[in-house]
Amino acid sequence: MNAMTYSSLEDIFERFDLLNVLIVGDVMVDAYSWGKVERISPEAPVPIVHVQRTEKRLGGAANVGLNIKALGAQPILCAAIGNDMEAQEFLRLLQENDMSADGILCCSSRPTTVKHRILSGSQQMLRVDSEVDHLMTEEEKQNFLQKIERLLPACDVVIFEDYDKGVLDENTINAIIRLAQKHQISTVVDPKKRNFLHYRRATLFKPNLKELKEGLKIDFDPRQITELEKAVHTLKEKLELDAVLVTLSERGVFIDSGEEKHLLPAHIRQISDVSGAGDTVVSIAALCLALQLPPVLLAGLANLGGGLVCEYAGVVPVNKEDLLREAKENHFSELYLQQKV
Repeated sequence: MNAMTYSSLEDIFERFDLLNVLIVGDVMVDAYSWGKVERISPEAPVPIVHVQRTEKRLGGAANVGLNIKALGAQPILCAAIGNDMEAQEFLRLLQENDMSADGILCCSSRPTTVKHRILSGSQQMLRVDSEVDHLMTEEEKQNFLQKIERLLPACDVVIFEDYDKGVLDENTINAIIRLAQKHQISTVVDPKKRNFLHYRRATLFKPNLKELKEGLKIDFDPRQITELEKAVHTLKEKLELDAVLVTLSERGVFIDSGEEKHLLPAHIRQISDVSGAGDTVVSIAALCLALQLPPVLLAGLANLGGGLVCEYAGVVPVNKEDLLREAKENHFSELYLQQKV
């Protein structure tokens, strides 16, 4: 990544507003039921949750879209939903959040993915998933790629948001990366297990520690920086990647980009829920990549944003103003920003 120069953090955050981001992958509806637990069921040794409030939100790749939108950029979702009532709910949520459905493909071969979380206060009691993970039909894949081919040229960066639900496979991934390269558009990958080694020649690859170990079928001690660097180097070589950003939970993030390697510690926070933190990290990283920011600043902002959303219960997008304020409080300008006239 060749770093560009900006005069200030405010300048960077304002330029987020000029970006279009193509988000390809698995979308879903995140459903929540909040209630009180006051007794145990007489039918089985399980708590009874008396539901007091329910809510449905955009989830999966669509939550990445919400993060991109919250950061000021324009998200363009390319994903598949079913032909069912949940699909209508998903489209309603898109409209409610002022996001286009132009890249959404309705498929009769699959249901719309729904993840229903049951909570008491801020404590998650149960999650019920309604989904399939089989691949789209060949006709559906062709229709999907046609949508991407039409929408991609107007975008500044592509995010693969893979949840192993069957929208992405090796051939589809390779076709999209080739198309992005043709238009000189960077690609960012938030991987899952099934397609982990199929993202050859992507620009930036963002696994978490568990995904890195499982994807490479290795084990190592992440507290030993040399072992972490070796694993990331192996991944870069294997997939011919420009950069790798590994999220390490309470240990922060590690980025390897070109000749630069940086391990950035996590910021101390009151953690409420880690759900959706990866979506925030990949969203910030993609916008920073599109602006060709220095790798250490990309990693620093992504690390900061991922921690911010963990302070809230449930899956929520990052707050742009909070991210900018904390970046300034942590002296990101002085530490990471290259300033030239």
